[in-house]
Amino acid sequence: MMYQRFAAVYDFLMRDVDYEGWADHYAALAARHRMAPNTAADCGCGTGSMTIALARRGVQMTGIDSSPEMLSIAGEKARRAGVSVPFVRQDMRRLQLHRPVDCVFSCCDGVNYLCAPGEAQAFFRAAHAQIRPGGGLFFDVSTEHKLSRVLGNRCLGGDAEQVAYIWQNHYDAGERMLQMDLTFFVREPDGRYGRFSETHRQRAHTENELRGWLLDAGFDELAFYGDRTMAPPVEGEQRMHVAAIRGE
Repeated sequence: MMYQRFAAVYDFLMRDVDYEGWADHYAALAARHRMAPNTAADCGCGTGSMTIALARRGVQMTGIDSSPEMLSIAGEKARRAGVSVPFVRQDMRRLQLHRPVDCVFSCCDGVNYLCAPGEAQAFFRAAHAQIRPGGGLFFDVSTEHKLSRVLGNRCLGGDAEQVAYIWQNHYDAGERMLQMDLTFFVREPDGRYGRFSETHRQRAHTENELRGWLLDAGFDELAFYGDRTMAPPVEGEQRMHVAAIRGE
């Protein structure tokens, strides 16, 4: 199962990500679209770093992920951080909350992982149903430029005392699909290294595709931004942020 053993090394590999700055940007995007959310869900929350960062800003968060291993780590991190966040095992394509929320977030490529036909559309429809009128869906995607030219058809690697990895990528231009074959060597308590492998896939959704799917899901106001800017995405952008607002 994807992320089963990967959960244990995920935070180490993502240790340089500026989650606080990312959360500030999403708060600014929400404000730009006339909202200061009190309640929100973070879909594809992983180990909860973004969920916790948003909770620190006074938002009552719910973390949603399909990986129990990720959620277990997220719950422990929230307890250490002193924030109260329920983490729920659920498929974001079938998002179902106890009550509507002001915002739904999906950060750090969550929507790219919805790569089979109809999966992103299913998430957008489910999110729309769980957002109160006037609320919004905010998410990011890695762009085709990033998946094809920055990551595609490359072999990457890293070596640290606790974790080493080999990351082999293959990009299918026809399907706009990136396959990532990862092999990890993790140091065990006895000093030996255990090996495990995982395969991950992401699809490069285009702006036009996302626009059509979001409108079909019922969202009324859409905006597309570059990476942590309030300007439209430009050629060569590696990440695109999207705001989709549900009408009153």
